Amino acid sequence: MLPYILTTLKNKIDDITAVEKIFLFGSRGRIPFENWKELEGKDWDVLVQAGCRLKNAQVLVDKDYYIDLIVLDEGSIKKYYPENNLAMVFPENKLME
Repeated sequence: MLPYILTTLKNKIDDITAVEKIFLFGSRGRIPFENWKELEGKDWDVLVQAGCRLKNAQVLVDKDYYIDLIVLDEGSIKKYYPENNLAMVFPENKLME
């Protein structure tokens, strides 16, 4: 399911601005992938790095996915989100490392 969600999310944002990177943060960014069973039912915290910031993107709301979506530029991500709390999933999938 994750590849479908992220591909759809990327495509919808790409219609507005180019997606540079996608990260998971919050509990899914901290907890190793193999332990995600304990997160079942929790929402997805998704951080997208793009050329410009978007506010209230409302992406995939109609599909019943519970996604907390933030779209920021690279400078804002470096300023507000320490790398150790992020798990990059695009363009490189670092979940399986």
